[in-house]
Amino acid sequence: MAKTTVGVDLDADAHLDGQQSLGQLVSTATTNLSALLHDEIALLKAETREDIKRAGAGGAALGVAGVLVLFGIPVLSFAAAYGLHALGLHLAWSFLIVFGVHVLLGALAALWGIAKMRQMRKPERAMNSTKETATVISDSLRGRGHPADRRKPAAGVARSES
Repeated sequence: MAKTTVGVDLDADAHLDGQQSLGQLVSTATTNLSALLHDEIALLKAETREDIKRAGAGGAALGVAGVLVLFGIPVLSFAAAYGLHALGLHLAWSFLIVFGVHVLLGALAALWGIAKMRQMRKPERAMNSTKETATVISDSLRGRGHPADRRKPAAGVARSES
């Protein structure tokens, strides 16, 4: 019997009846693996694109909340507090009421921003597909192969017994 290496009979002509040489098989496997990885990356990008938009909207809302609470209070407080004082309230109560309104508006904007951030989802399909690909590659490297590939070897191809 001829010596075998990596499941290929070295004495057999590699180009008989449409059979591929080891180099051609490795080249095909490398090309297919590269295409698969590019597809996985494209799937991940497609799934995360919407979540990135939501994160941007949520971040913008949190930024608006911060601006309203920090920079809006001094300017709007004076105008509103003096307006309430003109209606007959004591000046101290007028300033407290205006401050409370600004804090309430800031809290509402923060809650809206947090709600937008919580709508983000994990890229489940990309993660599952990547795990499945890793399992198939791992099984192939261990010699188990994919269940669909567990069929009789083609005639003229000797498999190693290791």
